[in-house]
Amino acid sequence: MRNTLNRRGFLTGVLGCSVAASPFVTPIALASAPWDNRLVVIILRGAMDGLDAVQPYGDPAYAALRPTLARPEGMADLDGFYGLHPALAPVLPLWQKGELGFVQAVSTPYRDRRSHFDGQDILEAGTPGLDAGGARDGWLNRMLQAVPGVVAETAYAIGREQMLILTGAAPAARWSPDARLRLSPQARLLLERVHADDPLFHAASDQALAIVDGLAAEAVQDRAGQDRAGQVMAGQVMAGQVMAGAGGLRGDHVRLAQFAAGRLRGETRIASFSIGGWDTHGNQANFLGRALGRLSDTIITLREGLAQDWDRTAVICLTEFGRTARENGTRGTDHGTGGAVLLAGGALRGGRVLGDWPGLDESDLYAGRDLMPTRDVRAHAGWLMRGLFGFDRAVIEGAVFPGLDLGADPGLLL
Repeated sequence: MRNTLNRRGFLTGVLGCSVAASPFVTPIALASAPWDNRLVVIILRGAMDGLDAVQPYGDPAYAALRPTLARPEGMADLDGFYGLHPALAPVLPLWQKGELGFVQAVSTPYRDRRSHFDGQDILEAGTPGLDAGGARDGWLNRMLQAVPGVVAETAYAIGREQMLILTGAAPAARWSPDARLRLSPQARLLLERVHADDPLFHAASDQALAIVDGLAAEAVQDRAGQDRAGQVMAGQVMAGQVMAGAGGLRGDHVRLAQFAAGRLRGETRIASFSIGGWDTHGNQANFLGRALGRLSDTIITLREGLAQDWDRTAVICLTEFGRTARENGTRGTDHGTGGAVLLAGGALRGGRVLGDWPGLDESDLYAGRDLMPTRDVRAHAGWLMRGLFGFDRAVIEGAVFPGLDLGADPGLLL
């Protein structure tokens, strides 16, 4: 009997443990549901500075708080009060079409300790806190539990990180891109020696090694092609213009968005993944610009990949907390409280910056240092679910976000 070894079998059997331990693997969680509308939830891990992404330059106190970060001359004016960070210029056409919007001065109920880990857990759990007895599943999963007959996508379990937001009793699928498929010289030698005298497995080992070599060669070719595409793209994309296609974009965030869009064109209706790199304690101008550039790429990729389904899609980008109103001595910002939400999608009533602006005078700041939250960020996620999927208010306030008061409808959707 011949022993054949395909690519999937090799990856699972030979490299499973190494891949699972890779710190480079970024998971995406997916779940299907019986609706035509789509919801994409993107977690911005590291605390995005909403005061820099969507600058309230119309507040007289802003420039004094941020002498090097405030730069109205480099931004696109949105409404005479807020300006868009230059790194988000590629998605400015979405704003102009009403497919991009923001909410300022929001937060979860988390206060004062400003821990990334706790903040992210509370954001994904959708609960007031993580005390004993509190919910330890995710709010997207609890939403799915309220829908009878939900069926998950086929599961892909690669990577260590488990996104709490879709963890729970309801079935949900997982997938991760680009496991780093490498065999060290020692591992290669071990495989060759173990199977050297085994006629059954020797050929299979040779095939497995050939697969690894082939994948490595493909990766080199892909990187070379992407570099060339990136150079071409740099000449084609100017501020405020979106390419007709997103094929020139590259990076793990793009592959996440491509995979999500492909599934959402099919049976999947809810996708959630994360983008890191938002912890900007120093040299924020450079680090935040790169992170916002990745976010722009992601949104463009989703829009292009979803095609006609974009009109039935809402994207909400959430972060665990905001950052300090004042910049620090290293031209960065520290962990804060109030922050911003980015919204996108063809189902969105965009072209607006929502939220009750609290002001940036000393007396207006939370604890004398942070943007004061004026609304619970969970309320905006709740109103999206109500508008997209028709959930009763009682289900959202009781089961999905226990104890939340949704408040008035902000009119997020068309």
